[in-house]
Amino acid sequence: MIKTARRVVFKTLCDQFKPCHLRAFSTNDVPIIAKQLDAADPQTIIKKALETFGSDCAISFSGAEDVVLIEHASKTGLPFRVFSLDTGRLHPQTYKLFDDVENHYKIRIEYMFPDSAEVEQLVRKKGMFSFYEDGHKECCGVRKVGPLKRQLGTLKAWITGVRKDQSETRVALPVVQVDEVFKGKDGGPLIKWNPLSNQTSSDVWKTITDSGVPFNSLHQDGFISIGCQPCTRPVLPTQHERLGRWWWEDASKKECGLHAKAEKIA
Repeated sequence: MIKTARRVVFKTLCDQFKPCHLRAFSTNDVPIIAKQLDAADPQTIIKKALETFGSDCAISFSGAEDVVLIEHASKTGLPFRVFSLDTGRLHPQTYKLFDDVENHYKIRIEYMFPDSAEVEQLVRKKGMFSFYEDGHKECCGVRKVGPLKRQLGTLKAWITGVRKDQSETRVALPVVQVDEVFKGKDGGPLIKWNPLSNQTSSDVWKTITDSGVPFNSLHQDGFISIGCQPCTRPVLPTQHERLGRWWWEDASKKECGLHAKAEKIA
């Protein structure tokens, strides 16, 4: 009986110090981890994500913040995956950035594309620029949300470059959360890591400058937040970065669906 009790105690102690990726991960862990890592640097947060989920986790890449994620991931010494959405309406400079990043980090980005039949149906019915008339939600749903949903359905976690200071819809963003919108692998919960949550735009650009990593040349022409070509424009130095996105819509609606909070996507 004493030996059995000792074995139980020993096993409990071993489980406490066992790396998280070797234990069953529970969504109940998320608030605890978010609190523990709230003041941590981005590289520490990314390392935790990769250690926990391994190849079931991937970095979402499109712009400056995401290059910083890749830079930090490369310094962890751990293998990592990167995916990106090609909506078919990106700037030529963005495609050049994709190529520069692949060459700089010696990686291959996993590109996702919208369903051609859905794009064809939307354009034939409403034309090429319907979003100027009835909002960007429908177009983003076809060109962004659909492909992202497919990709995330193969993962247990994803790493994003979103920050609290990017818009009024992100001010309460934790460094890690259970995704409220998308489901993960086999329909299970999806964990969303936001390592740059507490960073500012200045922090991001300091990392880019200090590390000498690739960035989109459009930033040199006044573009800050860069999305699809028809929905992105440069902003003045005194203007908020999100004013360059969907400028014809109310600020509270400036989410494409990739990082929506309350609205579930079927």
